[in-house]
Amino acid sequence: MAKLFIKQAEQYAAARPNYPIKLFEFIASKTPCHDLAWDVGAGSGQASRSLAGIYKKVIATDTSSKQLEFAAKLPNIRYEVTPPVMSSSEIEQLVAAESSVDLVTVAQALHWFDLTTFYSNVKHVLKKPDGVIAAWCYTNPVVNAAVDEVFRRFYEERLGPYWDKARRLVEDGYRGIEFPFEKIMDDESTESQRFPVRFVAEREMGVEDYLTYLRSSSAYQTAKEKGLELLTEEMEGEFAGSWKKDGEEKKVVRFPIYLLIGRVGGDRL
Repeated sequence: MAKLFIKQAEQYAAARPNYPIKLFEFIASKTPCHDLAWDVGAGSGQASRSLAGIYKKVIATDTSSKQLEFAAKLPNIRYEVTPPVMSSSEIEQLVAAESSVDLVTVAQALHWFDLTTFYSNVKHVLKKPDGVIAAWCYTNPVVNAAVDEVFRRFYEERLGPYWDKARRLVEDGYRGIEFPFEKIMDDESTESQRFPVRFVAEREMGVEDYLTYLRSSSAYQTAKEKGLELLTEEMEGEFAGSWKKDGEEKKVVRFPIYLLIGRVGGDRL
């Protein structure tokens, strides 16, 4: 993950959506205590900041020091650069002691992980039986019919060949990802929406903000490293033309969120 995002860390921090407070309120309502949260794959700290307003302490970890440089520095957040895979002893040294964490969060990163090892570490640090893991992803942005049609073609025809295979898990809203925990459902949603639990992130953007978001994607960066510019002048012109059609310079861009959330339970493994 670090190699994918290290070159576009500043763009990633500037362009990615902030997650809605309702997402964190829902997650926090499922943990009896709000003492300690571990935000894994914290990146530039979009989730860490919100967790810090609810939990007494937040440990935010990432394999990329460059990403963490752009994270907000708050007194109750401790940032740590960690290796991609950690043993139980490394977890206790760098993160937290066994059965001491109320909540583990993973925002837009679970699909990159070695899940067998990661889930073992999660079960090691979470309090038993009520410790909670919450992992979510957001899918493609929604603007309006004109912009979305240009995006669809750009995504399928240009970005498509350069996505890592893990992207398919995101496109499917994490429905196909392994999740060996006691699932927590959203009782207020319809049956088809109960799990994964659905939310929406929103961000006001101009066309340049939107293009910066596109450039921050791993597929765009992979193509660029191969000497290919996917956002050609012609392509930028198509986006600019579609953006102007409704006469609004700034638009609310919506990102559908899919949340996997569950309790560790009493079984240690």
